[in-house]
Amino acid sequence: MFDKIRKVWGAGRAPSDDKRSHNLFEAAAVYVAACADDDQEQIDEASGWVSPEALSFGVSELACRAVIALARERDESPSVVARTLLGLPAA
Repeated sequence: MFDKIRKVWGAGRAPSDDKRSHNLFEAAAVYVAACADDDQEQIDEASGWVSPEALSFGVSELACRAVIALARERDESPSVVARTLLGLPAA
């Protein structure tokens, strides 16, 4: 049964030279960190680990978790933190 699930889940993956399997959250973490470091080679590598849709979902999930963590750390609401990070005026 688990083999069937792995095959279905892996069907949306983009081909990669890397023999090791990467999950969408690992791809998102590497992708976002590479974007922050302006590392195009690492961006391209992480982009090939999962489908574009999976990467988009992973990046969105990472953004949500990061905003929640910062909001807790700063004792502010997630909306205030998100707007501040984007340089937007207070709502």
